[in-house]
Amino acid sequence: MAEFWEKGIRFECQGSGKCCVSRGGFGFVYVTSSDRKRLAKQLGLKTQDFTRDFCKKSDGFFHLVDGEDGNCVFLKDRRCSVYEGRPTQCRTWPFWPETMNARRWNKDVASFCPGVGKGRVWSKQEIEHQIEIQSKADVER
Repeated sequence: MAEFWEKGIRFECQGSGKCCVSRGGFGFVYVTSSDRKRLAKQLGLKTQDFTRDFCKKSDGFFHLVDGEDGNCVFLKDRRCSVYEGRPTQCRTWPFWPETMNARRWNKDVASFCPGVGKGRVWSKQEIEHQIEIQSKADVER
């Protein structure tokens, strides 16, 4: 059976910041060891200091702490203040393994993300590459 993205998906980030706002089940922004090192470097911190100040461990996995408003700690004026160093989870959005079935895509992605249907068409191969990157990060975290 063909995947719903067989012919590609049109997507381009619109910078709305909606994906950076806590929405229950997708509330944590998990960070891998590589993510923590990259973000620490961008912020001019040692990795252990970044981890202490900006991460929390739940169920054995590191994730970013929430900001005062419950949203991503790095969301400033609806923009990512660490965009260049952002975590893998953010880099691969919206092509996560758990969102890549038609029902979840329509319910959890297309219904709220203004980037769906905009911009260039991501090919099946590009989408599958993003899914693979996120799957590896899921294992690493």
